[in-house]
Amino acid sequence: MNNSFLNMASIGDFDPLNASIPATKVEITVSCRNLLDRDTFSKSDPSKISHLSFGRTEVIDNTLNPDFVRKFILDYFFEERQNLRFDLYDVDSKSANLSKHDFLGQAYCTLGEVVGSLGSRLEKALGGIPGKKCGTIIVKAEELNNCRESVMMQFCGNKLDKKDFFGKSDPFLVFYRSNEDGTFTICHKTEVVKNTLNPVWQAFKIPVRALCNGDYDRTIKVEVYDWDRDGSHDFIGEFSTSYRELSRGQSQFNVYEVKTEKADCGLSHLQVTLLSFLVDIEVTFLDYIKGGPYQLNAYAMALKAVGEIIQDYDSDKMFPALGFGAKLPPDGRVSHEFALNGNPQNPYCAGIDGVMEAYYQSLKSVQLYGPTNFSPVINHVARYAASVKDGSQYFVLLIITDGVISDMAQTKESIVNASCLPMSIIIVGVGPAEFDAMIELDGDEVRISSRGRYAERDIVQFVPFRDYIDRTGNHILSMARLAKDVLAEIPDQFLSYMRTRGIKPSPAPPPYTPPGQPLQTQI
Repeated sequence: MNNSFLNMASIGDFDPLNASIPATKVEITVSCRNLLDRDTFSKSDPSKISHLSFGRTEVIDNTLNPDFVRKFILDYFFEERQNLRFDLYDVDSKSANLSKHDFLGQAYCTLGEVVGSLGSRLEKALGGIPGKKCGTIIVKAEELNNCRESVMMQFCGNKLDKKDFFGKSDPFLVFYRSNEDGTFTICHKTEVVKNTLNPVWQAFKIPVRALCNGDYDRTIKVEVYDWDRDGSHDFIGEFSTSYRELSRGQSQFNVYEVKTEKADCGLSHLQVTLLSFLVDIEVTFLDYIKGGPYQLNAYAMALKAVGEIIQDYDSDKMFPALGFGAKLPPDGRVSHEFALNGNPQNPYCAGIDGVMEAYYQSLKSVQLYGPTNFSPVINHVARYAASVKDGSQYFVLLIITDGVISDMAQTKESIVNASCLPMSIIIVGVGPAEFDAMIELDGDEVRISSRGRYAERDIVQFVPFRDYIDRTGNHILSMARLAKDVLAEIPDQFLSYMRTRGIKPSPAPPPYTPPGQPLQTQI
């Protein structure tokens, strides 16, 4: 067996309590328009309470058209229905009891509805108060990348416009990140500095993904306002920048001229200056766990158990290792047959240890993403097998997967097509998922078929990893059993290919003779 292909689906640490792997994380932003006015002497002070324990937004005073700054980060599961409910209240006291506040309306939707809407922006009418038009809610979703940097920044203003009749301005800044569709999403609001035209705002910390979603050249818009008690804040002006520009730190590049609404003002003398810029890498609980004792996850255990046996039958011990079901750096392209070592021109790894190293490196760089398609990698190996039908090579594809298969019909077609080629497919299912689809592919009970064509021979062997978890902790013995059962059908599958094509074994080479020893012949 000259080439053994190794492949892992849904690359990631195996969680035995939760087999579902989120397709991605999304950030939810909420705005409302034309809310009911429940206050007698001022406008409502809305706050959103969202169902499913998302938590609450901040309270925004005296407005019927709030744009909430606080975001909610959700795991998005493509294959699940994720119901959302949004409840709006007019906050009239500091009480946490919702019954103490005026109800403004509610809306229901699913996360899939939001993600699937045009521009991932869903607008719905608020209801819940009979006979009343409660306004609308706007829910936006943006996929988050894996950027884990945060930045601490501080700004000051100089010669800001005097907007108040009896005193100086009460300025604050509002930061917006640009979206791919040209719109802007609010991402931060500073505190108000009272009675000054030369404010120094407090330093604030914000995740880079919230500021620009990890795109260093994405436009960041900053608006300058003069705070008013009644909520009708006066717009002073605005300027634009980017994370890359800000990252230059305090310099002449980060003194911003504020564009005002005055048409006759010529060159503006209003300025906002970046005082400091400090980047910090966010450390997670998982980082501490990963820094602990080295321990194989289910994917790695299965790979090592099967691979260390099968590599003995490979002549050069070089294995092309592929992954599928992930977004790849740097552009987030979704792939279902990518090189684990990051080199698509040469995906070969030196031995099983090389595959293991490439696997762990890929964990750090790719982002899990659905759907999970088997057919691309099966077809990938089949192309190689189709070029060598003389029996000189036999290909073994090892797929390690959580069992969630998205392209069942295409996979059946690929297996039926591959059944006449010199190849076998081993599938190890990890996690607690139902493996009915995998058992069907195995074909032990009923020969697999596609569009009326039956596979020429059974080339698939499936085993669930959970059946080999040793409760006594002796992983060496349990992994030996796994390898034995996984590889049990390979000899028969190999022989069935050779026999049906009448391929005879090559003559055995002459026995080895140590150098310098004379050949002995018998008469």
